[in-house]
Amino acid sequence: MSHELAHSQHAAQQQHMPAGLAALDRAVEELRAPATIRARCNNILKAVQAGRSEFFRVDESRLDAAADVVAEVTRASYPALDVPYHSRWRHFGAGGVDREAAFDAAFATRFAKAGGTLDSPEFAAARARAAIDLALVSVLLDAGAGPQWRWVESRADGHSASFNRSEGLGVASFHAFMSGAFSATAGDPLRVDAEALQRLDASKLGALFQASEANPLVGVDGRALLLRRLGKTIAARPELFGKPARPGNLFDALLAQSGQAPVRARDVLGLLLDGLAPIWPSHQKLADQPLGDCWRHPLAGGSGLGAGWVPIHKLSQWLSYSLLEPILRAGVQVIGIDELTALAEYRNGGLLIDSGVIVPLTRQVTDKAWTPGDTVVIEWRALTIALMDPLADRVRAKLGKPEMPLAAILEGGSWAAGRVLAGKLRGGDPPMKVVSDGTVF
Repeated sequence: MSHELAHSQHAAQQQHMPAGLAALDRAVEELRAPATIRARCNNILKAVQAGRSEFFRVDESRLDAAADVVAEVTRASYPALDVPYHSRWRHFGAGGVDREAAFDAAFATRFAKAGGTLDSPEFAAARARAAIDLALVSVLLDAGAGPQWRWVESRADGHSASFNRSEGLGVASFHAFMSGAFSATAGDPLRVDAEALQRLDASKLGALFQASEANPLVGVDGRALLLRRLGKTIAARPELFGKPARPGNLFDALLAQSGQAPVRARDVLGLLLDGLAPIWPSHQKLADQPLGDCWRHPLAGGSGLGAGWVPIHKLSQWLSYSLLEPILRAGVQVIGIDELTALAEYRNGGLLIDSGVIVPLTRQVTDKAWTPGDTVVIEWRALTIALMDPLADRVRAKLGKPEMPLAAILEGGSWAAGRVLAGKLRGGDPPMKVVSDGTVF
């Protein structure tokens, strides 16, 4: 169905709800919208600019210097400025290895052996489902590996390569998927099934990621719990995830929602936030409704039941960006990509601190270890989202690419520039210390 039809049906359903439930439903929907993410983050930015923060001040005169670094890194990585979207698919190419091509070849071989035709719409849709399976489970596993962890890839030529951080998590999860670790369907390893996810424990996941006392991976228990919750959640929503349940069936749900119209990027995010809401271990709730990566902040503003909350939804937006390519590869048009926001994680946020745009007011801000729920971390992440928009405008001007989407600037880009500055200043560590459970960053 179209977005407009879905909205009208939603409104009709609310007419039959008690007033309190209808208001709660509207507030939760508002806190899932990219427009609300930007509005609340900008409220916090304005308050910080007015001197109302105990943690930071903002020096917007440093945005040009930050943009210089981003533009320089972008030109070095993409001399022709043909920058792809920031998505999990970039990490599958770590070390110059085209693992997506390996995925394509393996999937095409299995599809053809099953009697399918490779130039058919059925193949395009089946490939999209499998690619969404891979991207979704890989993104959910992509949250702060810690500084010591490495994953070693053994190759057919007898050589090996070592990867860490996001690239390592991407390569490790790619191989886990290709080996059938997330499939419960005999003879079909290239899928993710609810049944297999619900059987996954920390020991098995740790083995897949080569984690050990000598090679510690942050948040293994949290990641395993997240995937088990994913399995339980998708099994309970057959209208979105089908029967047997798999994440890739979101492709069909998106097409059903959009009808003949193009898919809007914000609707990809909305469907993910709706369908996956119960998986997040966060205690952030509005009444009994889980909000996920959404936090109370005294400067957030807003009105109604959702006042005082700042939605961030980093992993869900990262996931949305990562699903765009499988959807586009299937021949489905996606519009409104710039409605999604920058990602509030330690590379973009680190870039802004290390370039002097976000200025900590005390040594404690950068010296103390914080949790994702601490006000200082929420504020840092909100400022990152708000300031990345004007930074992106400056980067576009410096590159002479006024049409470059935010998703490409993140890839070109700000994330890599944050890593470069962190490497020069601290050997790669971010400027703030955040104790992660593996489900936020």
